[in-house]
Amino acid sequence: MLVFKALEKLKAHLNSKSFKIGLVPTMGGLHQGHLSLIKKACLDNQIVVVSIYVNPTQFNDKNDLKNYPFDLKKDKAFLSSFSKNVVVYNPDNDEMYPSGIKKNSYNFGSISHHMEGKFRPGHFNGVATVIEKLIKDIKPHNAYFGEKDYQQIQIIKALNKSLELGVKIISCSTEREKDGLAISTRNKFLNPRQRSAAIKIHFALQELKLKKGAKKFFDMKRFFINTVEHSKDLKVEYFCIASIDDLVPVEIFEKFKKYRIFVAVFAGNIRLIDNEEINIFN
Repeated sequence: MLVFKALEKLKAHLNSKSFKIGLVPTMGGLHQGHLSLIKKACLDNQIVVVSIYVNPTQFNDKNDLKNYPFDLKKDKAFLSSFSKNVVVYNPDNDEMYPSGIKKNSYNFGSISHHMEGKFRPGHFNGVATVIEKLIKDIKPHNAYFGEKDYQQIQIIKALNKSLELGVKIISCSTEREKDGLAISTRNKFLNPRQRSAAIKIHFALQELKLKKGAKKFFDMKRFFINTVEHSKDLKVEYFCIASIDDLVPVEIFEKFKKYRIFVAVFAGNIRLIDNEEINIFN
């Protein structure tokens, strides 16, 4: 499998033929969620660039950055079955931040103010800084992202539109373990008790989605918190229901509007996020 650390060498390879290019940005620690994005990208494009870069500017917690799993050898092995269609771009900090490690400042409006934007200040500016550079450098036709990070996808779509980057942003459904837990690189840090308890997150979201009749925000929030925190291993950081149009949390619902539940839960010091589209008036 070809691995490029220098952008110029990657660009020379991509420009050697008229490839239709797909981009799957990752921070490594590849798992089945990434695999689903790569499979989709391989179907749509002639060549797929999987970027593996642990971006320091999107971390709020220095320990989280320090402990983030990175093993290029394992990631290459994980991608081995795609060796004919996939190349890896694994830049260092100097390649990504030639003028020093500093994130750009963007104005994404309401979609960045709540949920992750509120609890991880500056996070989306860090994400957008790297995504902007990757898209401008690689010039992919399509870029692929998982809906576990639904708010992030909306940020990237706004970035693409405002800067006229010209890439098609393709969102893919959240990949889950057999018991429903959203697949995440951080799941490997859960101890057995935490891992067993964590299935309550998806269970509670599904119960709220499937419940018939009138839904009131505070009843839904209470149900989620009580269900999840029934386990002493879990603590809810936030529970929000937001219109998918502007991602502004609401407590009163309007007919003919689409909503999504957004949650963040701590299992010990491991932070897990999830979301689920919901029809309030089903």
